[in-house]
Amino acid sequence: MVLKQRDYARRAPGTLGGVRVLDLSRLFAGNLLTQILGDFGAEVIKVEPPAGDTLRAWRTNGVSTHWKAYARNKKSLCLELRKPRARELLLDLVPGASLFIESFRPGTLEAMGLGPDVLMERNERLVVVRISGWGQDGPYRRRPGFGSLVEGMSGFAAINGFADREPVLPPMYLADAVAGLYGASAAMIALREVEKNGGRGQVIDLALLDPLFAVLGPQAAHYRLTGKVKPRTGSRSTNTAPRNVYRCKDGRFVALSASTQKMAERTFRAIGRSDLIADPRYRSNAERVERAAELDAIIGAFIAERTQAENVAFFEQAEVTIGPIYDTAQILEDRHVIERELLADYPDDEMGAFPMQHVVPRLLGTPGSIRAPAPKLGEHNRELLGLDRDAYAALARAGVVAQGEAKPGDEE
Repeated sequence: MVLKQRDYARRAPGTLGGVRVLDLSRLFAGNLLTQILGDFGAEVIKVEPPAGDTLRAWRTNGVSTHWKAYARNKKSLCLELRKPRARELLLDLVPGASLFIESFRPGTLEAMGLGPDVLMERNERLVVVRISGWGQDGPYRRRPGFGSLVEGMSGFAAINGFADREPVLPPMYLADAVAGLYGASAAMIALREVEKNGGRGQVIDLALLDPLFAVLGPQAAHYRLTGKVKPRTGSRSTNTAPRNVYRCKDGRFVALSASTQKMAERTFRAIGRSDLIADPRYRSNAERVERAAELDAIIGAFIAERTQAENVAFFEQAEVTIGPIYDTAQILEDRHVIERELLADYPDDEMGAFPMQHVVPRLLGTPGSIRAPAPKLGEHNRELLGLDRDAYAALARAGVVAQGEAKPGDEE
């Protein structure tokens, strides 16, 4: 793999320049939300406890890879918010902020004396994004808001996996990621209201449950119409066929999706089975779905005679929608990935070069940029607080601020 070598575009402009974000969130949803804003020029201030953001503790071979990836373009302010003076310092920053992001358990912010009413007394235009597992109200609001619990309760796990096996949770932070993406758009919508109408700020109640449930689509309508819940079907679809993952001669896999009538017919011709087009058992999509296992056996036998690369080349030539199932090692060697620069190597003090994901989405007129690496804990304390050396030293001695290595501790 040969990635393009990139330095940080330190002076790159951003369309969100002038938007200051106070980010008190932990773990993934809030960090993804503010990474998106930071990539497009917002000044994102991570307000961390002495233990640091939890992502700092997610290490691979001693390296905080998640922190490096999702804390780029951010500044670190380390405050011990259990001390009154630290809360005063935070409130002093509120008048100049556009967004305030938090992910404490509902009620915790109010107990700290930092509820939305207090914040908006300091800045009536402030938009407050409150991330939680289940929402700020409702009978489950005080439950731990871990994404795995949401992925289970949302209905996602129930339809993920194979019918003869247990439900499968995603192998990554899906609920948090979906919430982070929804949260970034919600923040922009709320800021647009302030800008357009000169209006007051508002609170965004961003529960992990709501966005993940929303993207699962019309499951409730299907249940009401049929009285049946959607079964687990592995990689098959309950809506179209053929559609599945198939094993190749070399032990690798391809994904084939012939979800339109023309594509199904094209697939049958490609594998030398034009007779299936007129066969009453496979003539329509509804009939093909009923006999998906039979179709999988026919198509799978054809695919099993060729390697992954041979299958992709063959079916692409036949204009059939097919693609390889890649692992990480393969995707990093893919010429499309390299040419599109989904990753680039950025200077890193621990790894020498860190493969950083590209800014997404790609705005061709006003693109985002990676302007700075993930900050060290408390790296920007003095800059943000505007204190002279002696005043800052006094706060450090009192345990109000901290800087350097994260200090493990309890956190709500």
